[in-house]
Amino acid sequence: MPMLCWIARGDGYIYWYNRRWHDYCGSTPQAMEGWGWQDVHDPAQLPDVMRNWTQSIETGEPFEMVFPLRGADGAFRRFLTRIVPVRASDGRVIRWLGINAEVESQLNAEAALAVTEAKFRVLTDAMPQMVWSTLPDGFHDYFNARWYEFTGVPHGSTNGQGWNDMFHPEDQAKAWERWRHSLSTGEDYEIEYRLKHHSGEYRWTLGRALPVRDAKGEITRWIGTCTDIHESKMAADQTELMGRELSHRIKNIFAVIAGLIGLSSPADPETRSFAKQLAGRISALGRAHNFARPHSPMSDPGREFGSLHGLLREILTPYEIDGAPRYIVNGEDVPVSDRSATPIALVVHELATNAVKYGALSSAAGVINISTVCRDDNVIIEWQETGGPPVSAPPGITGFGSQLSEISIADQLGGVIERHWKTEGLCVKIEVSAARL
Repeated sequence: MPMLCWIARGDGYIYWYNRRWHDYCGSTPQAMEGWGWQDVHDPAQLPDVMRNWTQSIETGEPFEMVFPLRGADGAFRRFLTRIVPVRASDGRVIRWLGINAEVESQLNAEAALAVTEAKFRVLTDAMPQMVWSTLPDGFHDYFNARWYEFTGVPHGSTNGQGWNDMFHPEDQAKAWERWRHSLSTGEDYEIEYRLKHHSGEYRWTLGRALPVRDAKGEITRWIGTCTDIHESKMAADQTELMGRELSHRIKNIFAVIAGLIGLSSPADPETRSFAKQLAGRISALGRAHNFARPHSPMSDPGREFGSLHGLLREILTPYEIDGAPRYIVNGEDVPVSDRSATPIALVVHELATNAVKYGALSSAAGVINISTVCRDDNVIIEWQETGGPPVSAPPGITGFGSQLSEISIADQLGGVIERHWKTEGLCVKIEVSAARL
């Protein structure tokens, strides 16, 4: 038997020990018989042991106590000792059966765990975030002090699933669904929701949680935080509102300019063609501005927002026929800013307009292939027209639109434009600095 065992008479006199006792203590039966066991006890705790043992002998009640015993190596180790009485038919105690189970490692582990838990609580209570923890199945069993300060709820009232009632009614289903998804898949948890403050106000909060896994990869616990983001959320909403208002005003300016051009051109038929081209350029700039300006999730235009490929498609969309594109965009995509979108939009609009007049888009079978590639510190855009009328020679003069395109690319993006008039169609190579996109 791995435990130390012994038997005593009704008066407490021990007359038998198992071999495990002597192996541990390094003692002999003769030395331990009777009350000799006191020699292997810690003198500092022996009085308490004697008092409790004597009381049990007098009352006949079972004995239970943790105390150290000295081993053969001279080291004291703590044991959980239990002693139960054996009674005769008349109720008298005629024997005592005792066992001593070593609990040194267990008590040390419990002490270390208590220290770790104390450090964890101090750490989490010192954090500005609300911290919580759950069992693997999502049962909440811990919230730090910051949680109770923020919510004002009684300690323990949000354990289990009570936390979901703290969310805004409109956010509860979404938060619960996202949490169930993380529990079933083991994926990280992240969501924004409105959490009820002790003042009664619902404040925007960022909730996050990560799984804690054991050596086998099994989830043993979830640790999560709630961060108050109400002020930043309100500021972002205000910024979005101002951005939309500014964008609306800019688009109105574009519309007014286009309208003035339209009103002025009938009075002078010679400028009508130029006015139409100018109105087209202004329209392209308006689309480029709306596409490349900073957006929030609410105003995100969706299709490849803020990318070069997205901008190219945005400018070329008006040239589709019945929703079918007549252009192909491929290659490496890169981000574009609202500053760089303007010159790119001017160039692409100019090329597309000329393609409609003289090039690939003037023919039903015509197609424009646009490829982009990053090379060294530059981005190269190649425009290749095919399927249009054969090209015999370059134009005799450089138009205003082409000149404007070259100036915009050179001055704003530090780039160059090369044109090659091949028989199968115009080929344009635009090379710009990646750092200035």
